[in-house]
Amino acid sequence: MNFTVRFLFHININRVLGNPLGSSTSKWYNLFVMRKIKFAEGEFYHIYNRGVDKRPIFLDIEDMKRFYQSMEEFNIEKPIGSIFENSFVKKDKLGSRTSKLVNFVSYCLNQNHYHFILEQVLDNGIEKFLQRLGTGYTKYFNNKNKRSGCLFQGAFKSSHINSNEYLLHVSAYVNLNNRVHKIDDKNLTWNSWNEYVGKSKNNFCKKDIVIEQFKNLEEYQNFAENSLIDILKRKEDEKEIENLLIE
Repeated sequence: MNFTVRFLFHININRVLGNPLGSSTSKWYNLFVMRKIKFAEGEFYHIYNRGVDKRPIFLDIEDMKRFYQSMEEFNIEKPIGSIFENSFVKKDKLGSRTSKLVNFVSYCLNQNHYHFILEQVLDNGIEKFLQRLGTGYTKYFNNKNKRSGCLFQGAFKSSHINSNEYLLHVSAYVNLNNRVHKIDDKNLTWNSWNEYVGKSKNNFCKKDIVIEQFKNLEEYQNFAENSLIDILKRKEDEKEIENLLIE
């Protein structure tokens, strides 16, 4: 396999897996492909980030609840100030804050990182939302744990989802990301999987763009779980390649 073929092989893996955090192939992808993305309304993006020095960003289920609450309350065109300040706003006035900045298609919160699929709704919506989310949650986390400084590892990472096939596979990767990392403890992960397969009545995600492409929820579940098998196999192959290079 020559250099060009190897390089394209690495890029293809990352496109399917969403350039997973910590992946050895992501080094190739970042070096040759990643550039500053110009976010556009109506387009979909895989967004992810992790704790600085790979540290946990969620220490308990209450942290995940707070982050999820932040995902809801900071996703609005007019800034709310803080979640504490927003708690004093009457519910009938919340609608006056106008449009959402982004639509969530799927999400997964793991102990030291998160993954989102977002659709940008308003101009600069993704950047505004993630800036508010990161700043607000970091203030909460630092106050709670009597620490200071950055919580997240630099700016969020992003990948433009530029095809329908890519969208379907990344939805599986994000919805089942805890299983990609073999996290079984429900206190260490929170995701949109149950919403997709009908085990939750929550309608937080704009999931119809994915679900409507399948005959029923069971067909999507089978598709996602089969995709997971492929993802885990590729990750194992990556590990073997990396071990061979080290040897």
